[in-house]
Amino acid sequence: MLSVTILGNNSAVPAFNRHPTSQVVTQDGTNFLVDCGEGTQIQMIRYKIRRGKITHIFISHLHGDHYFGLVGLINSFNLLSHKQELHIFGPAPLKAIIETQLKVADSVLCYPLHFHTLAGPGILVDNDKIRISAFPVTHRIETYGFLFEEKQGKRKLLIEQVRKFKIPVSFYSSLQAGLDYITPRGEVIRNERMTAPPEPGKCYAFCADTKYDENIIPYIQGCDMIYHETTYLDNMRDKAELRFHSTTRQAAEIARKARVRKLLIGHFSSKYAVLDQFQVEAREVFPNTDLAIEGNTYEVH
Repeated sequence: MLSVTILGNNSAVPAFNRHPTSQVVTQDGTNFLVDCGEGTQIQMIRYKIRRGKITHIFISHLHGDHYFGLVGLINSFNLLSHKQELHIFGPAPLKAIIETQLKVADSVLCYPLHFHTLAGPGILVDNDKIRISAFPVTHRIETYGFLFEEKQGKRKLLIEQVRKFKIPVSFYSSLQAGLDYITPRGEVIRNERMTAPPEPGKCYAFCADTKYDENIIPYIQGCDMIYHETTYLDNMRDKAELRFHSTTRQAAEIARKARVRKLLIGHFSSKYAVLDQFQVEAREVFPNTDLAIEGNTYEVH
């Protein structure tokens, strides 16, 4: 199962009990942290996110509201005697920034920390469960979105059929892998008689801070769910354009043109105390839109 938990949904300045950008993508028990604005650790504690399950952190760009919480999290892992390797992906200057912060504090980490530089679109993680890739977006500085593509799962056992043919438990994993079963007498029992096709893997895209840009559509085409920033309501398009951000209807238009199934919107400007109108405007263009509310977990269907 692929899901997204929102830790921070506000833009640069924390306001109205909303926090800078951060979210956790969870796939089969593994947590991937996307951006790490200030307050991320407190939000993890508040919403019971298991820090020890985080193996990879993805930083979209080097505006402070997207990474100022990172060095604190790295240090907390050290204080908690974290042992697992931690992989951090971000723009090139991030490595030097973090290493300088650790050096001036005379901090020596007790776990392996690996930096990976983002340098254009490409695959970042690829294993038997998930593929994670980066794609460029259009912001004031170098910025990337991230695409999470769940791999197709194993075939499902039709347990009554499996028992009917007296298949040994030791062969169950082979059935899930698609193999036929050969009885001691040499009879071949076809796999499709005992299993059902696996569910297709799900897809989630984090589109980061960006102005309206249809160039991202090929990267997110057909996704089950995307997150797209909506810093402003639509009556502030000129300001959004000037600051390389997007409005409600612009985010919804991207979702519509990319033919995604669901849209989450966030990165709300601190000028707005109430967010209801964000959802209203976006739904006028793309009905299956929800606000990215802090503490909520959204399953990718």
